[in-house]
Amino acid sequence: MVSSTIPFSGSLLDRAGNHRRDGAWLKAQLGAETSRFLLLHELKPLIALEGGARLAWFPQRYAAALADCPTLLLGLENGVAHFAIDVDAVPGIEGLADEQNKFIDVRSIAPQLSLPEAAILAQARSMTDWHRRHRFCAQCGAPSNAEDAGYSRRCSNDACKAQHFPRTDPVVIMLGVLPDAGGDRQADRILLGRQRQFLPGVYSALAGFMEPGESIEEAVRRELAEEAGLATGEVRYIASQPWPFPSSLMIGCVADATSDALTVDQHELEDARWFRRDEVTTMLRASTDMNAPLRLPPPLSLAHQITKRYLGMD
Repeated sequence: MVSSTIPFSGSLLDRAGNHRRDGAWLKAQLGAETSRFLLLHELKPLIALEGGARLAWFPQRYAAALADCPTLLLGLENGVAHFAIDVDAVPGIEGLADEQNKFIDVRSIAPQLSLPEAAILAQARSMTDWHRRHRFCAQCGAPSNAEDAGYSRRCSNDACKAQHFPRTDPVVIMLGVLPDAGGDRQADRILLGRQRQFLPGVYSALAGFMEPGESIEEAVRRELAEEAGLATGEVRYIASQPWPFPSSLMIGCVADATSDALTVDQHELEDARWFRRDEVTTMLRASTDMNAPLRLPPPLSLAHQITKRYLGMD
């Protein structure tokens, strides 16, 4: 497997897409002594803190007591099955937490975990949240039941039996770049914006959800035009990132501006403006400095990662 440097990607688990449809195989994995289980309470995973933050995997003998809780297969590592369990319905489950083991919000703990473990959390949180939101059939309203190790749900109404699958919402996130007329890349200017809810001094890449019947390139151009009044031409893909809040796929791009004219949509943005390349470099390096007058979002975000790659700092 190719290693990843993008947060929430790079899981080492084999998702076992073919095996998980086999009910007998799945039952055997759920009962295997080697299997490991990750507990989530209010979408927060149990984290072991002693010696550095890591996922707290429970062995099968402890998880057997939680057999009635919603469980989904995350995948296999070296043949060992790893599962996530939603334990919200278990009375007193908070009692498992102590000084060395805590249920911690994914966004808060992810920067302290290894990239592969953060990627597993993205999968576990998104899937668990999807099951919570889709307990009833969208076609007829009857209760639905999990199938395929948690990767689909089927309507319980015999007259319907509709099958439902987890959804991912695609989001384009992009840097508008004004190339230097003389071809000097160091003189390029970069468009960044900020929303009113951002922390003071934070500017980021512009972003927006893709719409039906729209290509990635079209979505990038539309969002830049709508939010900043920016006309763009060529669009280049940089990188993507799973974003489990609740379940998006961030698609990072760069778009070449055809002029420097901006008309900022004040309903979407508090401000948007051009920055010199050296200014953006300074803002990137200051991304975790709360006292910096101007900064980009921290490394967990794809805005940070695509800016880093565009600047050649990766």
